[in-house]
Amino acid sequence: MDADGRFGEEELSLRCLTDSAGILRRGERGRVEVAMERISRRFPQLFVAVYTGALGEVANIRQFGFWLLNRSAFEDVPVDKPNEAGILFTIDPESKAAGVVFGYLLDPFLEESDTFECLSRAHGYWLEERYADGILKALAHLEGILCKRSRQARRDPEHFQRKVLPAAMMGDLVRRIRDGHRNAAVTEEVTEVRP
Repeated sequence: MDADGRFGEEELSLRCLTDSAGILRRGERGRVEVAMERISRRFPQLFVAVYTGALGEVANIRQFGFWLLNRSAFEDVPVDKPNEAGILFTIDPESKAAGVVFGYLLDPFLEESDTFECLSRAHGYWLEERYADGILKALAHLEGILCKRSRQARRDPEHFQRKVLPAAMMGDLVRRIRDGHRNAAVTEEVTEVRP
């Protein structure tokens, strides 16, 4: 069964920090949002999202993560930033499972071992139900990896160029969904920094 058949075909509207499981306290949410925003400011061409929820009978948290990243319109992400440039942490506190997926535009910069390292940094905290501390450790490690890859890309840009041409982007679908859920907010101008 494909992901749409398993999880649904509807379009979702989420915030980058969606705590459906209710594992983060008010002060903790703020600390996590600050860490997520710091990565987005440092690397304006990408975004980080965190989803917590009880996934029940979901056999593959990674498949769910990819489905969620592809199906969601993140309300607090600029329309011109596609989901293909997103990094999504998924945490299920009931089954004690977590995963990290990233959009294909980040393929040249991130590897499976990188996401495993991020989760490993958080694992001990999550076992103690210190979810915010674990997320912060994972995000700090992710930021370090991105900084390192950014330096490497400046030294050897050809190595980090996309290996394949991108497929048709979902940008139009995402723009349409986000336009329906967008607040008229003042946006500040950001200069894009190439990794």
